[in-house]
Amino acid sequence: MADRTAPNCHLRLEWVYGYRGHQCRNNLYYTAAKEIVYFVAGVGVVYNTREHKQKFYLGHNDDIISLALHPERVLVATGQVGKEPYICVWDSYTVQTVSILKDVHTHGIACLAFDLEGQCLVSVGLDSKNTICVWDWRRGKVLAAAPGHTDRIFDISWDLYQPNKLVSCGVKHIKFWSLCGNALTPKRGVFGKTGDLQTILCLACAKDEVTYSGALNGDIYVWKGINLMRTVQGAHGSGIFSMNVCEEGFATGGRDGCVRLWDLNFKPITVIDLRETDQGYKGLSVRSVCWRGDHILVGTQDSEIFEVVVHDRNKPFLIMQGHCEGELWALAVHPTKPLAMTGSDDRSVRIWSLIDHALIARCNMEEPIRCAAVSTDGIHLALGMKDGSFTVLRVRDMTEVVHIKDRKEAIHELKYSPDGAHLAVGSNDNSVDIYGVVQRYKKVGECIGSSSFITHMDWSMDSKFLQTNDGSGRRLFYRMPSGKEVTNREELKLTQWASWTCVLGPEVHGIWPKYSDINDINSVDANFSNQVLVTADDYGLVKLLRYPCVKKGAKFKKYLGHSAHITNARWSHDYQWVITIGGADHSVFQWKFIPERKSKEAVHIAPQETLADSNSEESDSDQSDVPEMDSEIEQETQLTYRRQVYKEDLPQLKEQCKEKYRATAMKKSERAPGSGLRLHFIHGYRGYDCRSNLFYTQTGEIVYHVAAIGIVYNRQQNTQRFYMGHDDDILCLAIHPLKDFVATGQVGRDSSIHIWDTETLKPMSVLRGFHQLGVCALDFSADGKRLASVGLDDNHTIVLWDWRKGEKLSAMRGSKDKIFVVKINPYLPDKLITAGVKHMRFWHKAGGGLIGRKGNMGKTETMMCAVYGWSEEMVFSGTCSGDICIWRDMFLMKTVKAHDGPVFSVHALEKGFVTGGKDGIVALWDDSFERCLKTYAIKRSVLAPGSKGLLLEDNPSIRAISLGHGHILVGTKNGEILEVDKSGPITLLVQGHMEGEVWGLASHPHLPLCATVSDDKTLRIWDLSPSHCMLAVRKLRKGGRCCCFSPDGKALAVGLNDGSFLIVNADTLEDLVSFHHRKDIISDIRFSPGVGKYLAVASADTFVDIYNVMSSKRVGVCKGCLNYITHLDWDKRGKLLQVNTSAKEQFFFEAPRGKRQTIPATEVEKIDWSTWTCVQGTSVEGIWPLISEVTEVTAACLSHNKKVLATGDDLGYVKLFRYPVKGKYAKFKRYVAHSTHVTNVRWSHDDGLLVTAGGGDTCLMIWAHEPEGHREFKQCDSEESDMESEDDGGYDSDVTRENEINYTIKALSTNMRPMTGVKPHLQLKEPSVDERPPVSRALPQPEKLQTNNVGKKKRPIEDLVLDLVFGYRGNDCRNNVHYLNEGADIIYHTASVGIVLNLTTSCQSFYAEHSDDILCLTINQHPKFPNVVATGQVGDTADMSATSPSIHVWDAMTKQTLSVLRCFHSGGVCSVSFSATGKLLLSAGLDHEHTITVWKWQEGAKVASRIGHTQRIFVAEFRPDSDTHFVSVGIKHVRFWTLAGRALLSKKGVLSSIEDARMQTMLSVAFGANNLTFTGTISGDVCVWKEHILVRIVAKAHTGPVFTMYTTLRDGLIVTGGKERPSKEGGALKLWDQELKRCRAFRLETGQIIDCVRSVCRGKGKILVGTKNAEIIEVGEKNAACNILVNGHMDGPIWGLGTHPSRDVFLSAAEDGTVRLWDIPEKKMLNKVNLGHPAHTVSYSPEGDMVAIGMKNGEFIILLVASLKIWGKKRDRRSPIQDIRFSPNSRYLAVGSTESAVDFYDLTLGPQLNRVNCCRDIPSFVMQMDFSADSAYVQVSTGAYKRLVYEVPSGKQVTEQTHVDRITWATWTSVLGDEVVGIWSRNTDKADVSCACVSHSGLNVVTGDDFGMVKLFDFPCPEKFGKHKRFLGHSAHLTNVRFTNGDRFVVSSGGDDRSLFVWRCVHAPH
Repeated sequence: MADRTAPNCHLRLEWVYGYRGHQCRNNLYYTAAKEIVYFVAGVGVVYNTREHKQKFYLGHNDDIISLALHPERVLVATGQVGKEPYICVWDSYTVQTVSILKDVHTHGIACLAFDLEGQCLVSVGLDSKNTICVWDWRRGKVLAAAPGHTDRIFDISWDLYQPNKLVSCGVKHIKFWSLCGNALTPKRGVFGKTGDLQTILCLACAKDEVTYSGALNGDIYVWKGINLMRTVQGAHGSGIFSMNVCEEGFATGGRDGCVRLWDLNFKPITVIDLRETDQGYKGLSVRSVCWRGDHILVGTQDSEIFEVVVHDRNKPFLIMQGHCEGELWALAVHPTKPLAMTGSDDRSVRIWSLIDHALIARCNMEEPIRCAAVSTDGIHLALGMKDGSFTVLRVRDMTEVVHIKDRKEAIHELKYSPDGAHLAVGSNDNSVDIYGVVQRYKKVGECIGSSSFITHMDWSMDSKFLQTNDGSGRRLFYRMPSGKEVTNREELKLTQWASWTCVLGPEVHGIWPKYSDINDINSVDANFSNQVLVTADDYGLVKLLRYPCVKKGAKFKKYLGHSAHITNARWSHDYQWVITIGGADHSVFQWKFIPERKSKEAVHIAPQETLADSNSEESDSDQSDVPEMDSEIEQETQLTYRRQVYKEDLPQLKEQCKEKYRATAMKKSERAPGSGLRLHFIHGYRGYDCRSNLFYTQTGEIVYHVAAIGIVYNRQQNTQRFYMGHDDDILCLAIHPLKDFVATGQVGRDSSIHIWDTETLKPMSVLRGFHQLGVCALDFSADGKRLASVGLDDNHTIVLWDWRKGEKLSAMRGSKDKIFVVKINPYLPDKLITAGVKHMRFWHKAGGGLIGRKGNMGKTETMMCAVYGWSEEMVFSGTCSGDICIWRDMFLMKTVKAHDGPVFSVHALEKGFVTGGKDGIVALWDDSFERCLKTYAIKRSVLAPGSKGLLLEDNPSIRAISLGHGHILVGTKNGEILEVDKSGPITLLVQGHMEGEVWGLASHPHLPLCATVSDDKTLRIWDLSPSHCMLAVRKLRKGGRCCCFSPDGKALAVGLNDGSFLIVNADTLEDLVSFHHRKDIISDIRFSPGVGKYLAVASADTFVDIYNVMSSKRVGVCKGCLNYITHLDWDKRGKLLQVNTSAKEQFFFEAPRGKRQTIPATEVEKIDWSTWTCVQGTSVEGIWPLISEVTEVTAACLSHNKKVLATGDDLGYVKLFRYPVKGKYAKFKRYVAHSTHVTNVRWSHDDGLLVTAGGGDTCLMIWAHEPEGHREFKQCDSEESDMESEDDGGYDSDVTRENEINYTIKALSTNMRPMTGVKPHLQLKEPSVDERPPVSRALPQPEKLQTNNVGKKKRPIEDLVLDLVFGYRGNDCRNNVHYLNEGADIIYHTASVGIVLNLTTSCQSFYAEHSDDILCLTINQHPKFPNVVATGQVGDTADMSATSPSIHVWDAMTKQTLSVLRCFHSGGVCSVSFSATGKLLLSAGLDHEHTITVWKWQEGAKVASRIGHTQRIFVAEFRPDSDTHFVSVGIKHVRFWTLAGRALLSKKGVLSSIEDARMQTMLSVAFGANNLTFTGTISGDVCVWKEHILVRIVAKAHTGPVFTMYTTLRDGLIVTGGKERPSKEGGALKLWDQELKRCRAFRLETGQIIDCVRSVCRGKGKILVGTKNAEIIEVGEKNAACNILVNGHMDGPIWGLGTHPSRDVFLSAAEDGTVRLWDIPEKKMLNKVNLGHPAHTVSYSPEGDMVAIGMKNGEFIILLVASLKIWGKKRDRRSPIQDIRFSPNSRYLAVGSTESAVDFYDLTLGPQLNRVNCCRDIPSFVMQMDFSADSAYVQVSTGAYKRLVYEVPSGKQVTEQTHVDRITWATWTSVLGDEVVGIWSRNTDKADVSCACVSHSGLNVVTGDDFGMVKLFDFPCPEKFGKHKRFLGHSAHLTNVRFTNGDRFVVSSGGDDRSLFVWRCVHAPH
């Protein structure tokens, strides 16, 4: 039988010919050692030119396409393509991986760059968004990521002179990035007029913000900041591909084949034209340059590398060559010399010397070459071409011998016969032609027989036969030279083949995988003398197999390097080398062959070999010497721990059931019961599928796990304490080296690991987010800082954590096979081992990844356990066959037989080891496993008297061993925990059932005992009193599912799974009687009450049999059920049976005959039942949960006092209900401890204990029943109830509005007005009839605008500076006004600006870095961070781009941004809060999940994030004394959160402690000492919580919702603000003591009927209040005096804006029904008039003595300014007045309305305001109006994008354009007209320019638009898309904009933001 192992010889990569120049740039550098680093295919190459040697980096698994050199020039970063591409950082000296960066990019990594220090690396992906990612590469951690650009990015570079700045360039763009926090923010380069917008290919950064970049047209573009400063024209003839910067200057290389050198100021030094040099050629294109000192490296498109010495620049050295782009298929080796010939689609044939590693000849052909062969004498070289011809050359001088074309399709294979007489040529025409060599290649034969193209051919030794393979997978034979097909295979029996390159045939069966029919192997070549075969395939793998390999799926060694398909592989003539060629990577690899004897000596050869070596895992069925798989291990490997429903799925399932719930929620459901449960003791230990999960803690207690519970057991007191943080099965447990913390890993969809303290039982950290399905192995490092974990996913992912921070340090796929154990090296925490099914792997950390190598063992064994020994390289592992393997590094040194059967546990001591195995023996060994010092057998005979139970069998399988406190602790498969004294006696401490489900449970009628029966075929009696032990056990012949004590407690009935049942003596467990009447499982069994005369036995056969116990006879059968019977109960009289079936039916039978009865539901409730364990019926209808599709209630039991019903269900919940449970979905208390289904629940005889049995978790849990009022113990006080109580949380219009607002980002805003028609910049101009002659005799054109009120010299306006903002966002934001600097300044926000107002000078300063509206603001109160502010803004999707929601942290005084946090709160950030130390920031989002996130804001790092709640969260705040505790409040929600490591754990507030308390909508939160929390509710109450329990309600703290609360850190006093009518006693603002017992109310003198306070803050003796009406008021605590600091419009939009003709004051009119007068120099509101109706427009008369106001209801009013008395008012229209204007001569008033009309009124006729005329036929509503300077015309802009001119007062339209052009206007506020076409921008398809105003000087026009931008243009602006400056700050929708007199200021009014911005105009100098 052939040897099935992989061959012992191997290959080592020796040389790679080529360099990747195509599709890559900047990938060639000098390292510090003056070696050259570059890449080819999937290999990084380090080439030493002096010694002509190459080193290889083989850490990639696909094509490398990018490379960056670290500034110290030793480390290299390379990026690859692929579905999950990664970046490797490696050392060019040792070619070892330093770090792996993965899991961010897709498709590939296009560019890489290190920063100046080399700490950070930036990468650009090939995904559709061209994601840019900044890495802390040593830690493998992403610092920031952002979408780069919509098109390809070609180059990226750090600015080496400014920190945190980068530049990227690519298709038609260049972007300048700044890195702040976790945000990368781009600014696009402005090409302007200096150069054309075009593709930029490369760049380099210089001093003073100068960037040089190379463009596609060959120019160099020079940038200053983000603007194009100048261009260097024609630097190259065409595209500049590469730019390299060094100390001397810059080097550029382009497509024109030139390299140019420039000095540091980019003045040209010299040019080197490579095309003109000796080695040059036409079409040479430079892809990469590197200039160091006097050497220049140049890489070309065609895979050459030149080295140029600067002073001798005309003679470049060609130091590396390869084939050019195009597939490479042809390969032949010389028969006698070490030469290889290759030919490619680049039409060249090349000859390589395998000894000198050099190209020695090259010849270009006419056609692409597809195959090659050298004649036997080495004289001729035949080449097969793609066009069907072939050519023969002389090898000596490459001259042509013949050229023959007989075929049309490509020639794919040709071979000379061994005797040299014939050449066989195989083509894609399905045939092989035979030519005679001596007859000058005359065709002598033809083989036709194939139905597909020819792929491979081989000649026989005697040249008489030819075998072929074709594309259809057939193998044919032909007789030579005639070409006749051989059909009788007998003739070929003894044929020897001269070569074997075919992929089909019995000798090479083994190259194909076992069960597949793929044809991906391209080439094979056999080395007969060494009996090895080399194959090359489509996946870039070179494999070595034994030859012949007959059986499919043979073992092999595999080598990576080629990236994609390898087209050919050949042995050299003397079998020293293998040559392989890559198709797409067109590279030639030369591998050194190391035969067996050599490889023995080469154990210490270069470490990479082990990387490339694979003892292939592909095949396993042919191993003849496979040891028998141990049954236990087999069971364990097959466990998947998958669940139908994971606990994580419950919230979604509940959401889906909401409707169902609402339907029934109207009925008042029963309250939860008053009494509760507390877990008291658990019988059970998980040994059957877990190992090494049992340890001593520091204090000598014992820690282990079972079900979902971590248990700390005190053996002195026989008590247990529980860690209950998990919600599903725990599978592994590891203990910290200090033995105080424990890590446990659980099952789950996204399974978590908890690290908890064994003393306090509190979680220190929770790790999640990386393991699917479950965590199966854990280990702490020796210093306790790191934790390694292994997941149960298909790849058994390994993760290394910094567990305190909750950070993943590294992760990697572990193995396809199950991993049983992971161990971190105690000496080197960067190394670890994993062991498991058929493998042992040695890993070391590299950045964010791990690099693993297989241990070298002869046959693959399954490892069950492993430990490190006394030095860092010694490892000891236990196998499934009972051996201990001793390893040094990765090599197996020897094996020692330790146990019979598998070694399950091994533990290292100071001197020596201890092992335990399936044979039930504990063995102590010396420190090198030479001697076994002592063994202990686990037997009943040595069980000590103090044992808490009985051993079930001798020598149980040992699964866990631990030492400490003079004892050995042993855990067995049977669920026992034993303590072995060193002297021998054994004490049993804890035990439970063995593997198999536990269903049967019965409690004794009058003693504290219970009985259980399980599928593990045992019946056990347990003591429930404090001694907690198993009293008796009996083995049964079958498993059982039910049991029951007789009423006197003397007999015990047990139902078995085979349909039989027994009655045994309850003390001795000996049989009294047994019956076997049924076939299926006995599912329930019950004695009748009283004397227990009858026994009812229910079976899954759907019958209940009734037996007379005394006479032992069956007396009746209950028939009529259709399904499996699940539950039975007797009534008190013993006359009636109640039965439940699995189909949820309820039946009644009369005893003893079993007659079926029908009883109405009302009667059933009156019957007195002896027990109640049923789950059907009206009295228990409320126990079925909302999501009953996925979960069954499996068990119930009513307490003896009939008050409390306990249930157990499939999800592992134990619940308590108040009995009777009428009405659906009752309230309950719920407890999690069992992991999967709870199979049974029973109360003890006195109701003092509840006993529950778990199915899969084998546990018996004992719960203490705590009566009402017993409240100290809250550790597992249940989650109250399944659903948010649907009692509505209360109603308030403001809250509803706030909850329902949808914030959209500005960029998506749409029209504010209902416009119709074509936008101005898209309208086609109608040519005017008489185009004026160029020299006009007419008068000169008049001024467009009357400019009378400006000084003599007109100066244009250059810039606008924000000077003042009137407004505060109070209507939908809260807690957003704060004091700064001891109360000298206040800070607040409106629109997208943060405002700092100095209270003494009233000066404002602004933070304007937000790109969109600010929604929340907070200040950092820690003294280390004075004046640090965080603000959160609106955003759209969370793709980390510039429009993503973000939080800015900034300094309020300097306005400097300290950090920007881009976040995943799509929609926006609605709450921010700093922690006590000021280092953490908490944010809550508006996304659907209402995510809550904790940040380290200084680093921009996200610490933790979690779904917050199903409905809106309003506020989330840190406790002022904590960095780990915070509270969130929202719609019917209050949650108490803890940050543990990187996880957020939360508890819902528990209300049940207060009668009739219900969950309301919570709006605000404050804190008190001793863990008190106060939450303000929608009803005006304040709830007081202690931890998470409601302890008190302060009723009606306010009459309306309590919107805001503030905790003063200084003295603990609390300020509350709410919605309230001012009265004598109360006000909307109150100050309380620390306990919220007493308060003082303040009245805000605002004159409002209802005050609504949205924000409060307390300073020294002052309280700062922000109201919904946009006022900010300061209230004195002593005198209660109110001082209004900030005023604003309460409701928007502010449509009307009017500036005074001669003073710096202006009017605004808004939707809130007020007109307000603002004074710019005084910075305040002077006056306001309440009109009682929304106002729409306002205007001053020319003298400034009158004001006209237009209303939304169609009325208009004229006021006298001096007295504010009404002069006149009129209402002629029913719809809003859009604009109102006085004529310049003060005679007429024009009123424009939505009714498409302009009315004229003559003011000289007095205040009765009669209409004199109106303009009709206006096509749409009126937007703006302007009078001409002579008051004779008015221009009207309309909603149809048309501008019309009318005469005044006749109202006639002026249609003649020439006439219109000659009018001079008094003002210009129109957004339409030829003069202002340029104000419309390109991206106004959904939104509009909404307002405009031309300056009084007539030189500028300022506009406002729906995107919230103010723009400044020159006037007139007739060219489309005019140049402008833009000013941001407003929210979406500007409504109006005006210049004040003398053009000193611009005032802009906001729609959405209800704010007025005043901008100071900066005029151009004279």
